[in-house]
Amino acid sequence: MSRGSFVFTSMALRSLELDEDMLERHKYKKQVASHHFNSYMLRKTINDRAPLRSSTAMPPAVCQDVVVQNALYTGDLEAMQHLFPRGSTVNLIIEPQGGDMRWVATGEGLWSLSYEQELTTPLHITAGRGFTDCLRLLLQRGASVDLAPGGTTALHESCENCQPECTKLLLIHGANANAVTEDGLMPLHLCTSPESFECAKHLLQYGAAINGRTLDEDETPLHIAGRHGLPDHTELYLRYGAVLDKQNIEGLTPLNAACSQPQEVQDLERYFKVCKIMLEAGANIQIMDQDRRTPLHMACKNANPDIVDLLLANGACVNEMDYGGEAPMHNILKVVCYKRSHHPERIVRALLNHGSIRVWPGALPVVLKHCCESPHTIEVLLNAYSHLKVTDSWVEAVPPEVFKKHKEFYQSIFSLERTPRCLQHLARCKLRSFLEGRVHKVVPKLNLPNFIKNYLLLEYRNYIH
Repeated sequence: MSRGSFVFTSMALRSLELDEDMLERHKYKKQVASHHFNSYMLRKTINDRAPLRSSTAMPPAVCQDVVVQNALYTGDLEAMQHLFPRGSTVNLIIEPQGGDMRWVATGEGLWSLSYEQELTTPLHITAGRGFTDCLRLLLQRGASVDLAPGGTTALHESCENCQPECTKLLLIHGANANAVTEDGLMPLHLCTSPESFECAKHLLQYGAAINGRTLDEDETPLHIAGRHGLPDHTELYLRYGAVLDKQNIEGLTPLNAACSQPQEVQDLERYFKVCKIMLEAGANIQIMDQDRRTPLHMACKNANPDIVDLLLANGACVNEMDYGGEAPMHNILKVVCYKRSHHPERIVRALLNHGSIRVWPGALPVVLKHCCESPHTIEVLLNAYSHLKVTDSWVEAVPPEVFKKHKEFYQSIFSLERTPRCLQHLARCKLRSFLEGRVHKVVPKLNLPNFIKNYLLLEYRNYIH
């Protein structure tokens, strides 16, 4: 942009000049980091000739030396042995500069772009990166194990970054397993991935509070394990006495938390295992959150068919209404178009076989419009009705490209205009109506061929008759 196209005040120009100076200083600091290590050691040897004091008695000092920082961030043990000889100060506070920049007031009405900074220590850096030997050296030199200048301890860093050896080493040296961050999190709350399992084990062995609550969400470690789909963590926490039905600030139990978490296809099995472990341990499937949603509502919303089957097998109420007046069937039908890879038709079929309410017939064209890309879902849903009033609105609800892709199936539906359903289907509907919500229990026990049992249980056949 030319200067003539924008009016620059004197203050604005001064601010831009300060920004340029700051960026030049940052560039210079990076260049200093590449200086030869021996020249630095020569200066340090002279300074180290002063009388030594105990490092544990000295308050933390601010370190801006890029040579020290490079050794820490790269895990250079040999350099650290030179930089931190016995008796030296290891309780340092470091302000690393991040990649993001923000506007900061510099006084006199000026603002300048500055790199975001976060306080840390040598212990945090080595623990979070898994530099176990470097961490051991710092601890042997008297590093304060629970120092938390940035609001977190080194133990939090090691757990969050899944570094079990560093976690164990910190605990052996007296790290507080229940230290709380400024955000109200204990180390156990930061074990959020399968790779953090060993960290969680070490924490519990050294006295971590199994039912410790987070400050903001009021969640226990078991809530965290459920929310992140961690079956091994769940089993571990239950062995250590985790309470199953504690509710967080939103009214979610650990089971509710597991069911409510959005799940990708590759994660469905992990969340199913978590729910199965909790139910086998006695979790209450009837507890609702503050919006009166049950685990079944949530499992249907996230389209996990295995969890839905599990909850129904354990007595979940299929027609419970939440505060919005919606049953589990509403929740699954609303997400069919987004969750086709999750096999939503399995959930619709299971709900109907357990006596779920059906869609009001007048709303079927709307459902057809939103779910038409999942023909199996449409098939199961329509086979729950003894007759269908097919009109032009049904034809208009299916886009041409979807109709072309599933032509035979949708032709079988549209051909029912002014045509009754077949006698075989009417007999199925009569028997299902008689059994009501007992279809899933009674039909498998009948002395009938399997293909007839499957027909009664709304198995997919890729056409409507």
